[in-house]
Amino acid sequence: MDCLVSTEWLANEMEACDLRIVDATYHLPDAAHPNGGRDARAEYVAGHIPGATFMDLADLVDTTAVCDNTLPSAEKFASRMQALGLGDGSRIVVYDDSAIKTAARAWFMLRMFGANYVAVLDGGLAQWKAEGRALASGVESQRHRHFTPWQDDRRLRDKQAMLANLTARAEQVVDARSAARFSGASPEPRPGLAAGHIPGALNLPYSALFDDAGRYRSKSEIRDAFEGAGVDLSRPVIATCGSGMTACVLAFALHLIGKEDVSLYDGSWAEWGADAATPKAVSVPV
Repeated sequence: MDCLVSTEWLANEMEACDLRIVDATYHLPDAAHPNGGRDARAEYVAGHIPGATFMDLADLVDTTAVCDNTLPSAEKFASRMQALGLGDGSRIVVYDDSAIKTAARAWFMLRMFGANYVAVLDGGLAQWKAEGRALASGVESQRHRHFTPWQDDRRLRDKQAMLANLTARAEQVVDARSAARFSGASPEPRPGLAAGHIPGALNLPYSALFDDAGRYRSKSEIRDAFEGAGVDLSRPVIATCGSGMTACVLAFALHLIGKEDVSLYDGSWAEWGADAATPKAVSVPV
């Protein structure tokens, strides 16, 4: 199974006994219910790809952490996956219907916590609907399966590692936020955060990796996008963003072009920008 699959592939494969389909839609607070009127779970119940279970990314966090969206423990993650019917040998296809492409976050988590066969549905639910394919409503249930708790921390960087990298420059930092937020021209949506970016970071807004239909661009276009942002694809990369969500889009896109020395700064700007002691850079045009 390729790591990026088409709606046609999924439609032809969905009866396979080892295939599991997962709706990993998550909305940021400015789009979420009640202010923005979007409720990911309610949308799933109203209409989802037949057979899909709902992965609640809002629940897959460390509730003791200070920052939003901090990754949960391996044990908590494994428990939630077992309840979704995802086992050690499952082939898993994740999709979303979110502006921030949260299937990539689900992909990153599943891989980091030990799933071996994980793919993202190109175009997500929007593409499935645009093609007039069938939807199901209600809540799907699957038989519990064993998911072994395991965690590959080599894919993660914490604030101390990021601070050390300011001097060592051993890894390139690539920020997935918009150019306006990266430069400091636009304020951060979360209260209490400074504007700007980690000194030395490069900026590649995650939205640049998709075409107008919401599908990932070709491998050559993805490569051009990273190189155009100043990224040396022969060197390691740390992906960052606002709270660790869209950074996973960068990680997935790099995986598509065969680059594996990529890690995630999970705290991202929610942690860095809230700490008065961390250095910040701005590049607001004059």
